[in-house]
Formats: sequence, structure tokens, C-alpha cells
Amino acid sequence: MSDEMCKKDIRGLLKTFGVMADEAIVSHIAKNPGLSKLSLKVTLEDNTQYSDDNIEKLNLEVTKDINCK
Repeated sequence: MSDEMCKKDIRGLLKTFGVMADEAIVSHIAKNPGLSKLSLKVTLEDNTQYSDDNIEKLNLEVTKDINCK
């Protein structure tokens, strides 16, 4: 896969996640009007089946508080 195709796929994944996460968070806040703060964690989990068990899998975790009021 070319570098250009790889970056396009990564951007597509992140854009799709961003749109879906935004809709889910906004909906959750609307359903819970008394909420003043959300404490969220986003985890990127590598589900690749590598042929070499010694390859370290990609792992990323981001936490953030979202002020709702």
C-alpha cells in the first residue's frame, strides 16, 4: 500500500470516529441535562493478527474532561 493510500485510510478512520463520537457525546449530554462534566477516555486498540508474536501492537489512550455547562 502506498503512503498516500495509508494516510487516506487513516484520515477516513479518524473522520468516521470523530463524527460518530461527536454525535454520541452530544446526544448523551442532551439526554442528561444535569450533567456538568464528562470524564472520557478514548482507546485505540490494534486488532491486527501479526504473524510475528514479538511485534508490539499499537496502543493509544487519551483522556479528557468535557465541560457540559
